[in-house]
Amino acid sequence: MPKVKVLDKTPAQLGYTFPPEWAAHRGTWFSWPRPEGISFPSKYHTVPENLARIMGEIQSREQVHINVPNENWEHVVRQQLKEHGCPTTSVFFHFIKTNESWCRDHGPAFVKNGSKTAIVDWGFNAWGGKYPPYDDDDAVPTRIAEELKFPVFYPRGLGVSPERSRGAAHADALKRDAQATLGRIVVMEGGSVEFNGAGTVLTTTNCLLNKNRNPKLSKKQIEQYLKDYYGQRHVCWLTGGIEGDDTDGHIDDLARFLSPTKLVMAVEDDPKDANHRVLRSVRKQVDKLRDQDGRAFEIIEIPMPRAVVHDGQRLPATYVNFYFVNGALLVPTYRDRKNDRKAIEILRSHLPKHEVIGIDCVELIWGLGAIHCLTQQWPR
Repeated sequence: MPKVKVLDKTPAQLGYTFPPEWAAHRGTWFSWPRPEGISFPSKYHTVPENLARIMGEIQSREQVHINVPNENWEHVVRQQLKEHGCPTTSVFFHFIKTNESWCRDHGPAFVKNGSKTAIVDWGFNAWGGKYPPYDDDDAVPTRIAEELKFPVFYPRGLGVSPERSRGAAHADALKRDAQATLGRIVVMEGGSVEFNGAGTVLTTTNCLLNKNRNPKLSKKQIEQYLKDYYGQRHVCWLTGGIEGDDTDGHIDDLARFLSPTKLVMAVEDDPKDANHRVLRSVRKQVDKLRDQDGRAFEIIEIPMPRAVVHDGQRLPATYVNFYFVNGALLVPTYRDRKNDRKAIEILRSHLPKHEVIGIDCVELIWGLGAIHCLTQQWPR
């Protein structure tokens, strides 16, 4: 039976840290969506082509790792990728069941200490219990750790001795045992945190202080978990969330780092748009942010696309849901010729060493997420 080594101290205590997204990758992880999932009602048939385009850009630069339920699904996905022009020589499949496709939120948080890699397995409850079941998604990080033979950190509940977690078992049973013996594992989604690579983590009060995640933890306690389990020194908070975002305000829809000193954020100039007021508030907030050394960030404004609506529902389309891969930045676009072009030009001007590539995500955004939401980096 597969086993994992559970590390009793925190990543920070052992010298591990979560690298910035632009650090060198070994690969990128995905969880392939299933027709019976809830993410793409009536549009599932349009998603494989979109995924193939994203994976096609990645596989030429780094490995692509895909979670699928079984061998039959591997065969199906290989055929779909080939049909849509994505080579599969650098694509690797893992028989790990998932409920949905949003690997950014349920996937492993890889932390590094020199050449050593470990995985932080946060709790996952489908964005505050909105979309059950989510037990398969919640078990993904430990299952990946089993395959890769990486040790695992579990962010434990407060006031419980870590020695009670010693031992190893099958992935889902291990995590359930940790839940039972340690108190509730702290809930954290990858899309709720952003890193500048120099010790600062950026997040939102809307998500991390929401009582549907960690109702018994204070802001101060959550900050300590961010520092301890991501290996950071400083936490910056914003308040806000864009229209259509069902995550309660993930940071990867609002503001992202391009470097340790540069912060890019979405702005909406149209006062009639539902996002105008909240993004104007966020813009004022970022002026007051300071990094781990007390310095202000260079703020870069990027436009919002015009509203993307499907079946009468406003969708959370934003250009800041981009994703760094080795040597490139993949940017979601939304068939808004003016703003698509402007957003890409702005990003290119600040990332001269990266190829900035726009990828149409109009079909994907019906799942209420885009490129960053689907991916999780595996640092080299």
